[in-house]
Amino acid sequence: MQTNPETGRRIAANGIETNYHDLGDGHPVLLIHGSGPGVTAYANWRLTMPALAQQFRVIAPDMAGFGETERPAGYRYSMDNWVAHALGLLDALDIERAHVVGNSFGGALALALAIRAPERVGKLVLMGSAGMKFPLTEGLDAVWGYTPSIGNMRALLDIFAFDRTLVNDDLAKLRYEASIRPGYQEAFANMFPAPRQRWVDALASDEARIRALPHDTLIVHGRDDRVIPLASSLKLLELVPKSQLHAFGECGHWTQIEHAERFNRLVIGHFSESAAGLVSG
Repeated sequence: MQTNPETGRRIAANGIETNYHDLGDGHPVLLIHGSGPGVTAYANWRLTMPALAQQFRVIAPDMAGFGETERPAGYRYSMDNWVAHALGLLDALDIERAHVVGNSFGGALALALAIRAPERVGKLVLMGSAGMKFPLTEGLDAVWGYTPSIGNMRALLDIFAFDRTLVNDDLAKLRYEASIRPGYQEAFANMFPAPRQRWVDALASDEARIRALPHDTLIVHGRDDRVIPLASSLKLLELVPKSQLHAFGECGHWTQIEHAERFNRLVIGHFSESAAGLVSG
């Protein structure tokens, strides 16, 4: 019988039955996925987890409202609750401190986590990250406004990827089927209803608190990202004191997939550097 690779282990985290992947040994690294329809930790990080697990302990959960993690009745999807869920997972796994990698929505959550519980976060990687205020893009409006159909999913995948060879009908069918699993679309539709500019703003952290971050931070962005603008990461570079930015040309919102090997090398290098100083890329 074939098992679903998106199904990992289960643990109660802040009272929520949480699906998560746990690979490798070494210093813990928490991977936080984005907010696309049907997204799971595995779908987001399938090319990242094996590479990082060669040197680190990799923890990749489905956050509340996503994937195979429990969707409690009446749960309010908010930054406060997502931060509490992330901290609850670290507590449940007895992890005192972890490096954190966040993609898109997950970047906003990683940023908020570092601001609110700085002692729990080692180094940061923010990839195609939300967390700043910016005018809602057509791409993000389409992502959050998704209604299930194979055609709509195919159109979204075209928005995500610069390299259209990564997008085919089989992938669209796979992600569409993921988006219509029981409870998936209902939770997703309730997270970011129109008008959606308010949710961009709700995910944003206070700029003064971003300026106070003590964490070594690697910012990664696709130059041709149609979901989160490159300008958002340029602003993060300006604000975060110990930061560096690596921008990939001919790359959309899927840096970890479109440039997987180079992205993995950047992240591993960032986490492996001594605290004495950063190596510029």
